[in-house]
Amino acid sequence: MHHKGRVGTWLAATLSAAALLLVPGPAGADAHADHLRPLAGDILNLHQCVYAPTPGVDYLTTVVPRSGDNRFAAGTNTAAAPDRDLSCGAGDGNFTAIRPWASFQSLDLSSGRYLNLHQCVYYSELQHDHLTVVVSRGGGDWGTGTNVSNTPDTTVECGPGRGLYSLVPLLSDVIALDLGAGRYVNLQQCQYYAGSLADHFTTVVPTRRDGRFTTGTKVSNTAAAAPACGRGDGNFNLVPLLSGTTALSRT
Repeated sequence: MHHKGRVGTWLAATLSAAALLLVPGPAGADAHADHLRPLAGDILNLHQCVYAPTPGVDYLTTVVPRSGDNRFAAGTNTAAAPDRDLSCGAGDGNFTAIRPWASFQSLDLSSGRYLNLHQCVYYSELQHDHLTVVVSRGGGDWGTGTNVSNTPDTTVECGPGRGLYSLVPLLSDVIALDLGAGRYVNLQQCQYYAGSLADHFTTVVPTRRDGRFTTGTKVSNTAAAAPACGRGDGNFNLVPLLSGTTALSRT
């Protein structure tokens, strides 16, 4: 990982329960309400919300419906039908969700044994900034291999990135989640921040190459109540406020 110094200010950490916005489209899906009612169905609607500040460059990715700061929630859910719109939090007034990186993917969990979740992390040396993507949509340059299959994926599949951003193999990985191993897909996000770089960095997959940024994403018969995150590397430190977990049920 790259760690060149620059001074920046982390986004305000004041708790807020701001309502979600559909991006694009009218206001509707409420991730907080989704968290309170049972989530069930064979369709995994994986929402990837990528926020960026104005001004400045500091991409911030979220995938879970609820963390300590719900202004950055994502509409990820399991349901009987695919979602029609991306659902992201309203941001904090400085950070707002942006396309094409903010995107969603609907996956039929009944179509195979494994949920192959791919995590692709990119880095800009000039911007001193990381960008994390997990969904296959959002353009070929930024797409991933996330899919449902009867075959477990063993190699991460990532787009090449574009412009100033190049793939970071050390932080990119795939996990093959055996859907027969339990009732819940416990999807977790661990958010890290380097103050010297003014850089947020997200992990969703428990990477094998760098365990300092691991997560507890897994399939289990127990619904995870809290994320299990790596300790970071001393430069990038865990931000509990922006880390979270969601237990997605098929029954």
